[in-house]
Amino acid sequence: MPNSVIEVGDIRVTSVRIGSYWWDGGSFFGVVPKTLWSKTHPTDERNLIEAGFNSYVIETGGNRVLIDTGGGVRHDERAKERMNTPNPPDVREVVAAHGFDPESIDTVINTHLHWDHAGGNTVDQGSLVLPSFPKAKYYAQRGELEHGREQHPRDAVSYRAVNYEPLLESGHLHLLDGDGEVLPGVHVQVAVGHNRTMMVIQARSKGQTWCMFSDLVQFTINVTPTWVSGFDLFPLEAIDNKTVLLNRAVEEGWWVSFGHDPAAAFAKVQNSGGKWRVSDVLR
Repeated sequence: MPNSVIEVGDIRVTSVRIGSYWWDGGSFFGVVPKTLWSKTHPTDERNLIEAGFNSYVIETGGNRVLIDTGGGVRHDERAKERMNTPNPPDVREVVAAHGFDPESIDTVINTHLHWDHAGGNTVDQGSLVLPSFPKAKYYAQRGELEHGREQHPRDAVSYRAVNYEPLLESGHLHLLDGDGEVLPGVHVQVAVGHNRTMMVIQARSKGQTWCMFSDLVQFTINVTPTWVSGFDLFPLEAIDNKTVLLNRAVEEGWWVSFGHDPAAAFAKVQNSGGKWRVSDVLR
């Protein structure tokens, strides 16, 4: 399987897309008119667009860090048909196909605990639920766990306890309280918008930066700060945080990645006269 890879100083980042699924386009783009977003994201007859399960492996200082684990394989037949995913891939098989022994993954960071970012965290083995990466420390924000447990009617469907509670019980899941450095050069930053405690991930080395925006910027066309998702719980905060981070990406020449774009693994961001766009796109 061909890889999209970038070097950020002494850090290597590899795109590991764990397949894709189809979901309602209007949900992804909220109040943005379909006449605009459909130019780059055409719909099928059900108004669905393709969305990638975008994950990444960071290699730094002998560590291998997996960012997000995709949607997993626990879907009933109706869900598979609805999402056009008849055979959802096992994250471990995808990681292996990209040249990484799953046993070599020592860290897993969930940008947030929605099913489409944490669904591959665990695997069923008989009556047991085990970590997909048994040698890894898993990280998520404490606020994410607490909110998932609340099962608020607005987004309860996004949180599936099987993706994180067994990891907490086994001691694999480590909870974070805000921003920090998980490993040397690997930073997490809470960026309110999509929800209250979603994180963006940054790899920094020798003055260079890669930033995984996750669902703060789901597709390349969402680099326009006001193009927020219909899923965002805090759209005004999303606009503010996107603006700050995107401006830094432009000023400092960051490589960036997106939560669900099925055709872009890495890109640069440009802003010319208030018009935002991506360049140098790697697929």
